[in-house]
Amino acid sequence: MIDFVRTPDDRFDNLPDYPFAANYLEVDGLRMHYVDEGPRDASPVLLLHGEPSWSFLYRHMIPHLVEAGHRAIAIDLIGFGKSDKPTRQTDYSVARHVGWLQSLIDHLALEDITLFGQDWGSTLGLLLATTNEERFSRIVIANGLLHGKDGLETKRGLVHLWRAFTRWSPWIPVGQIVSRAAGRDLTEAERRAYDAPFPSREFLAGVRAFPQLIPMSNKDPATPANVAAWQVLARWSKPFLTVYSDGDPILGDLDALFQQRVPGAQGQPHARVEGGHFLQEVSGPELARRVHELIAAT
Repeated sequence: MIDFVRTPDDRFDNLPDYPFAANYLEVDGLRMHYVDEGPRDASPVLLLHGEPSWSFLYRHMIPHLVEAGHRAIAIDLIGFGKSDKPTRQTDYSVARHVGWLQSLIDHLALEDITLFGQDWGSTLGLLLATTNEERFSRIVIANGLLHGKDGLETKRGLVHLWRAFTRWSPWIPVGQIVSRAAGRDLTEAERRAYDAPFPSREFLAGVRAFPQLIPMSNKDPATPANVAAWQVLARWSKPFLTVYSDGDPILGDLDALFQQRVPGAQGQPHARVEGGHFLQEVSGPELARRVHELIAAT
């Protein structure tokens, strides 16, 4: 039995540019929220966020994808957004998150999926795609990584600082964090939207847990799955596109790893766009256009 809290619905009233209907699936006794817009018979674009954001991050991409004829599905990871939030950090693991995502794509019977992953959304998405190869047709990674061959060895100091802050700080100002890392100053309403899922400290266990889940050694419990995923990617011949921003100091140079090691990345129109770590805030429409062009070309 997982103890959890549920963010009151009125915390999400009057969000800017977020008119999407709420959809829910119960997984392990927890309610997982997802946005599902566009024609149900269209091939889905699966939009996965990272930490500490939620599907609000994709509000500037979803309308453009739908207008282009695609089905846009943006999931709130358990612990984030409108999804339920386990209150113990020990209830969060990489394997559990992948399992919860698996439950949703099984429930929706998704096929011919185009993955768009950023931050932890890329790691979880790649673990999901490499264990469901037949269901994923294309992959787009934006400011993302797959731990194991991710180049974070040179940035251990920054990673340890982030882990220490999220573990010990009495409060984590999520809206301010996203604003500072977005590549532009968010409006007060936008910052409130990022704060909305977390009305008090007991809601923040997922935000605190994710940095501690970054595998920093071969002994980490998540490492074997990451190694297996890299083995699949080493022979992945389906289209694999990287679109990174020009202002991410942590992950901004890791696109080269995918371009060099994934066969499906050869000959793709890889790009750099404006923005910080949360590049969707600056270049959302352009990212949607590049996803559409990849689908149209393949």
